[in-house]
Amino acid sequence: MSAAEERREELKEILAQVKGCVRCSELASTRRNVVFGAGNANADLMFVGEAPGASEDEQGLPFVGQAGKLLEKLLGEIGLTRGEVFIANVLKCRPPGNRDPLPVEIENCREYLYRQVELIQPRVICSLGNFSTKLLRGDLTGITRLHGQAQPLTLGSRTVRLYPIFHPAAALYTPRMLETLREDFSRLPALLAMDELEQSEVLEVPEVEPEPLEEAPSVAGGGQGEVDQLGLF
Repeated sequence: MSAAEERREELKEILAQVKGCVRCSELASTRRNVVFGAGNANADLMFVGEAPGASEDEQGLPFVGQAGKLLEKLLGEIGLTRGEVFIANVLKCRPPGNRDPLPVEIENCREYLYRQVELIQPRVICSLGNFSTKLLRGDLTGITRLHGQAQPLTLGSRTVRLYPIFHPAAALYTPRMLETLREDFSRLPALLAMDELEQSEVLEVPEVEPEPLEEAPSVAGGGQGEVDQLGLF
């Protein structure tokens, strides 16, 4: 088995664990589906949003509403398709009523996201909006000050270029915001074409010791759907 195949198998194991996760009792009791992420499991470019919404919770896939359609349109403008990238969220379950994620929920779910980054091995991560940007950078600086500015970052064992941009939902009804988002997207091809980062360039994020992943119970309704979520079709 190749290294890429091994990483995909590990991603499927994590997907099964997430489906059985009950760390956040409210989210576990109200979700219809966990939203692990979707796309190319070997993508150079990864997007990280905040949390699933109603449509995502219903379908078990990220960014399937209007914000997702805009994301796909912006990708097309720079010559990429959704199938060439990986899309995930900070939280894997929908907060009731689409409320903001709670700090304890972010803490409970952070480990799953870091494992995804480690296994997918993206070169560039676009954090979409405030929540994912603050989590990945490890500080409280807002997206308005940071958008469109790439920075080297180490997440766990993986070195990436973090590229914060506004969440597509913020640009759905605001032409000026849409133009800003389009400008930030236009810089992505150049970022992806850059050489691998040297360790001396990297801004280290304080490492948080994760709890061991719990063994998840078997989950009904898996099969091909799990494989599709990882881009293995």
